[in-house]
Amino acid sequence: MAVAAAATTGCEFCLDLHSKGAKRAGATQEEVAETIFIASALNAGSAYTQSAKALKNFD
Repeated sequence: MAVAAAATTGCEFCLDLHSKGAKRAGATQEEVAETIFIASALNAGSAYTQSAKALKNFD
């Protein structure tokens, strides 16, 4: 969860800290990568959803 939050916010310090913490907790590199991909997809989905509001407000 912490890696996903750090990936979404883009905080380099947080990404470093939480990626290393995940490794210490036994997560594999593939699990961390999947977490980041899911966070990225959710973030992109939010941007897509919010874009409709931006276009509506443009009028």
